[in-house]
Amino acid sequence: MLNDAFGRQIDYLRVSVTDRCNLRCLYCSSKDQFAWLPPEEILTYEELLRVIRIGLRLGIRKIRLTGGEPLVRKGLLDFIARVSRLEGLKDLSLTTNGILLAEMAGALKEAGLRRVNISLDTLRPERYARLCGRPYLEKVLQGIEAALKAGLHPVKINTVVMKGQNDDELEDLARLTLKAPLEVRFIEFMPVGEGAPWQKEAFLSAREIKERLLSLGDLKPTSSIGAGPAKTYAFPGAPGKIGFITAMSEHFCERCNRLRLTPEGKLRPCLFSDQEFDLKPLLRSHAGDEALAEAFFSALALKPASRFKTRIPRRLMRSIGG
Repeated sequence: MLNDAFGRQIDYLRVSVTDRCNLRCLYCSSKDQFAWLPPEEILTYEELLRVIRIGLRLGIRKIRLTGGEPLVRKGLLDFIARVSRLEGLKDLSLTTNGILLAEMAGALKEAGLRRVNISLDTLRPERYARLCGRPYLEKVLQGIEAALKAGLHPVKINTVVMKGQNDDELEDLARLTLKAPLEVRFIEFMPVGEGAPWQKEAFLSAREIKERLLSLGDLKPTSSIGAGPAKTYAFPGAPGKIGFITAMSEHFCERCNRLRLTPEGKLRPCLFSDQEFDLKPLLRSHAGDEALAEAFFSALALKPASRFKTRIPRRLMRSIGG
């Protein structure tokens, strides 16, 4: 089993299949020009499958596909179908901006995807276009409906809260849980990547967010499906749930159970640390499975006890994998 030096059992691998994205979100951008990876540098599906197989052999049980925007990569449905059939896999999920979800939700479910997280920071079309760089809010809302209809349960909504940008919509977003079995998760704004437009004055803690939502009713603690760090609650009688991810105010490093694989094959043990172990030379030199297994343990040895031991990572989220 993959146990790190601090006693944490690692059973969750986030796999970024591409750094490409069809949005230009404010917090995922940089003041500098972002350079896409050359296509030949991105791991092939066969290479990704091999890494996942090794991970499952070592005790990984949950896989989340991310990007960039994973749905823009051609051939993803077939890849999901192949991953879903791998021995040892207990959960297969995907994070998406939802733009292509309306047309793909049913096929994703049929391919073996179990659940989906959808990024949504606002319910206002003009604001969506400003925050995300594209006027696609209606497509995302249609994607949410399609995911619910397809049975990709639970459908989770990821909202990055930024004071002065979208915090006046907290109640409106929370009300979605009163109407549908959605889990709306409010994520504290955090600095990721050199040049990313993080501002201290835009930070709003989960505690403050929760206090604002009490105007809608009492929030009772509940449980959530998945391996995420969200603390979840529900309004009385609501079909949905509210989640809070305290990325800045209350670190959850002691419960971290994940590794990340970047699109070009870097195994990254901590989001906030730039230490990585490069699997691509092993994959492209046709190294044996044992060498790849040892690489997992080498990466695990780099995993810090806490993000307090690290600094703001140089990479932007789109190059790490969301």
